[in-house]
Amino acid sequence: MENGIVVGTIGNKYSSKNPLARYLVQGFDRAIGTLAAQSDPQSILEIGSGEGHVTEILLKDTRARIHATELSEAVMNETRNQLTDPRVSWELAKLEDYHPPGHFDLVVCCEVLEHLPDPSAGLKSLRAMDADFFLLSVPNEPIWRILNFLRGSYFKDFGNSPGHVQH
Repeated sequence: MENGIVVGTIGNKYSSKNPLARYLVQGFDRAIGTLAAQSDPQSILEIGSGEGHVTEILLKDTRARIHATELSEAVMNETRNQLTDPRVSWELAKLEDYHPPGHFDLVVCCEVLEHLPDPSAGLKSLRAMDADFFLLSVPNEPIWRILNFLRGSYFKDFGNSPGHVQH
């Protein structure tokens, strides 16, 4: 929690030993990597980089320079210290009022919109960005909530991931 906002990935879905969770995350990872690579970007703007999970996929599956943004200074600094690839630059930014520094071949915004009180403001900001391609993802609800519950996560919130205010 930072400034009253849930930041970062809560729990261990990326390193879970639960076979269902691993299967789902591996499928997500493959889809992100494949879709990003298809656009053959030289430059990527990643909105909401969090702990760098998607950033690592983009580094592995593309040759692009990545400009990663994050709302939380603490999360961004921790990720920047762990992900030291020279192809990645970092910026503290809030999607709803962000103005990118120029053109990007690909804008990636994964698992961010469900955290916004007004996702339409986030989409409006994304539409205004100068990019050739956009790659966006949000949890498949209510399926993800049900699967969270079945894998033993977030019982008291009926499977809702912390910080998800939209479904």
